[in-house]
Amino acid sequence: MFKRILVCLDGSSLAEQILPYATEIASHFGSRLVLLKVTLHPSAVVSPSLGYYRETPLEEIQQARDEAEAYLERIAQRLRKRGLAVDCVTLPGSPGETIVSYADKHKIGLIALGTHGHSGLGRLVFGSVADFVLKQSGLPILIRKPQQVKK
Repeated sequence: MFKRILVCLDGSSLAEQILPYATEIASHFGSRLVLLKVTLHPSAVVSPSLGYYRETPLEEIQQARDEAEAYLERIAQRLRKRGLAVDCVTLPGSPGETIVSYADKHKIGLIALGTHGHSGLGRLVFGSVADFVLKQSGLPILIRKPQQVKK
């Protein structure tokens, strides 16, 4: 039913709580998992009143990409040991737009993501990225509000 499942991760343990659900579905349908982490993209911060202009340094962008790739690969190795087919993708950009664009271009059958669900009244249930993906993708979406891990 789902040939490719896009699992959206942000590097947090909360986001990773979607993994058991996505892997169960992938196991059941023989799906390929695509782990996606959206990283920093070149941007500029401009504050005319403060006379401030700053571009994101290329070293900072590359470091974020390298860390994201290593992070996804650690997760992928654990999943591959369980016999799952896993790809890792890091892309620069805005999370919601990047997720929807990637899913559209790569024939994703299901998008799986966790949501922190704590930003703004209109996003009490889902959170801003999940809300955007839900409204814009037109694909089946598995959303889970993670449980806070007690320390």
